[in-house]
Amino acid sequence: MTDSILLDILQLIRTDGIGPVTFYEYVRRAGNVKKALELAGRKKSVYPRELAETELATAQEKNVKIIAYCDEIYPKRLLELNDAPPIIYALGNIDLLKYTQAIAIVGARNASIAGRKMASHLAYDLTLNQVMVISGMARGIDSASHKGALFANEQKGVTIAVVGTGVDEVYPKENEELYRQICKQGLIISEFAMGTKAQISNFPRRNRIISALSDGVVVVEAGLHSGSLITARLALEQGKEVFAVPGSPTENRAAGSNQLIKEGAVLTESSADILNVLSMQSARHIKKLKIAELPLDKPQNNVNISNRNSTNITPEMEECNLLNFISYEGVDIDELLRVCGLSQAEFFVQLTELEFLGKIERQVGNKVAKIK
Repeated sequence: MTDSILLDILQLIRTDGIGPVTFYEYVRRAGNVKKALELAGRKKSVYPRELAETELATAQEKNVKIIAYCDEIYPKRLLELNDAPPIIYALGNIDLLKYTQAIAIVGARNASIAGRKMASHLAYDLTLNQVMVISGMARGIDSASHKGALFANEQKGVTIAVVGTGVDEVYPKENEELYRQICKQGLIISEFAMGTKAQISNFPRRNRIISALSDGVVVVEAGLHSGSLITARLALEQGKEVFAVPGSPTENRAAGSNQLIKEGAVLTESSADILNVLSMQSARHIKKLKIAELPLDKPQNNVNISNRNSTNITPEMEECNLLNFISYEGVDIDELLRVCGLSQAEFFVQLTELEFLGKIERQVGNKVAKIK
């Protein structure tokens, strides 16, 4: 892929009001990224080319690889998401994205000593068995998982950290040494631009990437309202296996993981419980989806983004019922999906069409609002 195409992609996804779903809809309608950029320019103030060029140059200076959805190295697993990030930033060994099996290990930030030891042991054993360990580099269970993986194979183990900041930002600061180790031995990836600081709204979004990149998610310790449970739910929605380490019923940090076991998660006492499930899934084929086949250099008709159906709604058609759930003040997109009663595929198609019709606009913090 040429720098010119990558710059087109950067400009389009950086344009205000364009998120991943809208990005792919523009490309589908226009036929290629360059024409999509022109189409967006008729309605919006497009992100300046010179800023995109500066970002690309900065990435090259910092040895950060910007990987687009149409790049061969882009993880095909991510393309299963309706809102697959059009670009991801990678710092470290990008060849690790070629892994065949992976397990995400997540859990409480205020983890117990026993919980951290369990996460570390699981990661160590999985790495010895050629299973990639993925986590979010947060304190607690995440950090313990990365450390266990790095210590395997005579302290030459590998791991992938999906962060909620830019890949050039260390968060939390206490993980600076771990960050350097992962850069040296593993890989740090993010959908957020370089320089992005920690923001509360970014971490739930990165969870969908953690689950999408894995064959299953292990929850070691988690409260009933933990973000780790969000990752587990996302994994279930994506058809992935969920594993949970049991804990004492008197320990609040184990309430979430114990609840997952009640709901059918694989009770996990050692890496053998995980490896047995993976061995049964070894023949599983990850289907190739359509996002990677979107045209870049020439128009092409009937291009379908992912395997969902796309319904074209014209301005003459009746307004979508989804609009009735959206206020002028704005509503969280995830909350809107929960209350509207539509399937995920129908929801994102209608949301995109409403944006194209100029009836709604995207706001900061994953929100949409009616346009007055």
